[in-house]
Amino acid sequence: MLVTGANGFVGAQIVKRLQENGHALRLVARPAAASRLAGQVPNAEIVSCDDIFAQTAQWWEQACNGVDAIVHAAWYVNPSDYLDSEQNAACVAGTFKMAQGAVAAGVQHFVGLGTCMEYALPSERLSIDSPTVPTTVYGTCKLALFEILDGFLKTANMRFSWCRLFYLFGEGENDKRLYPYLNHCLAAGKPAKLGAGTQLRDYLDVAAAGAAVADVIDTGQVGAINVCSGRPVSIREFAESIADRYGRRDLLEFGEHQPHPRDPPAVVGVPNFAVRMPEKEARS
Repeated sequence: MLVTGANGFVGAQIVKRLQENGHALRLVARPAAASRLAGQVPNAEIVSCDDIFAQTAQWWEQACNGVDAIVHAAWYVNPSDYLDSEQNAACVAGTFKMAQGAVAAGVQHFVGLGTCMEYALPSERLSIDSPTVPTTVYGTCKLALFEILDGFLKTANMRFSWCRLFYLFGEGENDKRLYPYLNHCLAAGKPAKLGAGTQLRDYLDVAAAGAAVADVIDTGQVGAINVCSGRPVSIREFAESIADRYGRRDLLEFGEHQPHPRDPPAVVGVPNFAVRMPEKEARS
C-alpha cells in the first residue's frame, strides 16, 4: 500500500489500521515528515520528496512500482486559510498526476479523501445521493477531483473509492480546533469561551474514521463513501460531554462568540461504509 499524508491527523490513523490489517507500506512524505515516519513506522518503506503535489506522472509511476493500492490522505489543511486557499487547486492538479502515474504502474485501487463540504449545506441527512453544491474553494476542489478521478480511473479499469469525512476529533488534532481547545482549557481550569453551540454536527473520533478508510482496501467498497457517525450532536452537547470528563461544565461559557457567516446550522451524514469483520468472525 502506498500512503500519502501518513504524518497527518487522519493519515496517521490510516497507517495504524493498515499495519494492524497486515499490509506492507510505502509512505510518501516531505523530508522532515519522512524522518519522523522512519522512526514511527520502522517496517515501512519511506519515499521522500519536497512537494508531492509538484511531482510528474513519471515520478509517480516509479513511486508506484509494485504497489497494489494507494490511500491518498495528503492535502493542504492550514486551519487559517484552507477553505479558500489557491493551494487547493494545486492539490487537484498534483493528485491527477499521481493518478496518471498510478495507472501507468498498474495500481489496482485508488482511495481518496473527500469532505462533507462537497454537499449542499445545511442538512441533517446527507446521503451520498444528496445534492453536491459546495460553497468553499476547498469543497469545490474536492468535488472536482472526485468527478475527475471517477471518470479517469473508470476508463483505466481501476477501482476508485472516495471517502467523505465529516467532523473528526481526537489524537493529533490541530491545537486551533475545538476539541484540543476545550481539553486545554478544562485541564488548566480555565474558562472555555464558545458560541451559542446550537449548530448540529456529525462527530466521529479520528481513530474510527482512519480505520474505516483503511478498511476500504479490504472490503473493496468503491464510489462515494460517507465516513461519519450519522448522529446529530449539537456543539453544546459535544462540549458538555468533554467537560463532564473533568467534572467542570461550569467552565463552559456559551454565547461569547458569534457564529461565522458561512457556518451551516446543521451538517449530519448518513454513513454507508462497510464494516470490516475481524478474521475469526469472518471465518465463522
